[in-house]
Amino acid sequence: MKHHIHRKMSAAAARSLAGTLLLAVLASASAGVSRAAQIIPSIGYTKSTDANAGDGKFLGGLALRVPLLPFLSAEGGIAYRQDSFSGDDLKVRMWPVTASLWLTPVPMLYAGGGLGWYRTTYDYASSLPFKDTTTNKIGVHLGGGVAVPLAPALGLDLNGRYIFMQKEDSLEFPTEFNPDFWSASVGLAIKF
Repeated sequence: MKHHIHRKMSAAAARSLAGTLLLAVLASASAGVSRAAQIIPSIGYTKSTDANAGDGKFLGGLALRVPLLPFLSAEGGIAYRQDSFSGDDLKVRMWPVTASLWLTPVPMLYAGGGLGWYRTTYDYASSLPFKDTTTNKIGVHLGGGVAVPLAPALGLDLNGRYIFMQKEDSLEFPTEFNPDFWSASVGLAIKF
């Protein structure tokens, strides 16, 4: 009985010590990179992978990227794009709000992915008998980029990603490489 209690206490002490060490490593790593958060305004180009789709469109975006560890960053972003169809009888506006995790194996390169909420508004001309509608879908994106330093607190961020949209009413992670559209952007990374 005494041996059993001693073993339980040793296991609890070992878990406590491991947890404390992990917290210390995370705190020291985040303290070293805490001033490296970035705001990234960007412009880009997006195009459907559907063979019948029209030309691609320009988009604008804003992201906040925060390092979690020296090799891992979290990013939250919002973008806006607009398409017009049938001589402006239909305008489609999309506001993707995304969350990403980026692995940085070397200082200038990053790769990863994340989830996005894609709010899309279909705005019909008043002369048409259709009612404006809004849809909300979830998408998964995979991609990467290059971060090129220009000055101590300024850099150029080149990003590309493939987006896989929610099918029907269920979210499924892609099991084969068949994206719905892709996007490429260039941004100005401002560190603070």
